[in-house]
Amino acid sequence: MSHNNFETIAIHAGQAPDPQTGAVVPAIVNASTFKQDGVGNLRGGFEYARSGNPTRNALETLLAAIESVDLPQNERRLTSGFAFASGLAAEDTLLHAVLSPGDHLVIPDDAYGGTYRLISKVLAKWGVEHTPAPVNDLSAIEAAIKPGKTKLIWVETPTNPLLNIGDISQISDLAHQNGALVAVDNTFASSYLQQPLSLGADIVVHSTTKYLGGHSDVIGGALIVKDPELAETIKFHQNAMGAIPGPNDSWLVIRGIKTLSVRMDRHVANAKRVVEFLSEHKRVAEIYYPGLESHPGYEVAAKQMKDFGGMVSFRHKDGELAALKMIERTKVFTLAESLGGVESLIEHPARMTHASAAGSVLEVPKDLIRLSVGIENADDLIEDLSMALG
Repeated sequence: MSHNNFETIAIHAGQAPDPQTGAVVPAIVNASTFKQDGVGNLRGGFEYARSGNPTRNALETLLAAIESVDLPQNERRLTSGFAFASGLAAEDTLLHAVLSPGDHLVIPDDAYGGTYRLISKVLAKWGVEHTPAPVNDLSAIEAAIKPGKTKLIWVETPTNPLLNIGDISQISDLAHQNGALVAVDNTFASSYLQQPLSLGADIVVHSTTKYLGGHSDVIGGALIVKDPELAETIKFHQNAMGAIPGPNDSWLVIRGIKTLSVRMDRHVANAKRVVEFLSEHKRVAEIYYPGLESHPGYEVAAKQMKDFGGMVSFRHKDGELAALKMIERTKVFTLAESLGGVESLIEHPARMTHASAAGSVLEVPKDLIRLSVGIENADDLIEDLSMALG
């Protein structure tokens, strides 16, 4: 791509018109294997669809392009994207690719429950240790590092579900000084609002199920890296472990990314209206949104994000039971897990997305409510929340 602007790249990268038909949309190639013109003489490099598929390759080219917009041209050309069957499949592949038994990693003390479950219940059996630390406290992250053992610092920013903000540049400098890599889960922000590779991160992680897909109709994950050697390691593990998406799922994520910028602008605008409403409501005890100037991570978020995102969490003043009743009363906000789709969702993290963190240092408040603010009419969203809060 010769153009440098995100919106143009999102629509054109990896999506050149078909040379034979002129089709402007990538084809869904539902093939598991590909004819070879002699042993080892591959057409376009394709042999077996676990190793590569034209539709998935188009998505991977697009993922690399949208996550390297802010990099210098020479680094953009080196950036590689890898697509997976889910966000957790991407995480699992990465963790096996960069860690070995006996290694250690640092994770946020309010990380996504699925990430914590994977690390604490699955990876721990493989002999990998972990230490939780607040992503917004650089000294705590430094104290959590085990010299010679810590090989990875895992970052969510904003975190899920408390929307804490980590300074990607500072964390990356700290990690590299200690011989560790930095992986940033960029799902909450999206590639449009935040570019971790340009801030020093080594790996970007996405659940493409969320904002990149954007329509609650596909499950997927992604890893994006700018170091060719690391890319080769991930490519090997992607093929060896096999947790790849099919062509139909790849195509749906490509279609979603085309409208990512316009959707994110609306998500953000609606979230700000919702936060303004919640800030004035007597039954709201505390709001977690990095766009509030009172948020402890406001200045860092303003520095490293284009805008503050569409995710909002808040605590109900009257406690857990009141929070549960409020959640069940909404009509426009749908009670459901996941996030980042065009429709607004509401959930109770302690009993839903973060139930696996119960009883651990990552346990979330029981009166916490998480909103994924969609792209509906903002007045309708506010009316719905007003009715539900009572």
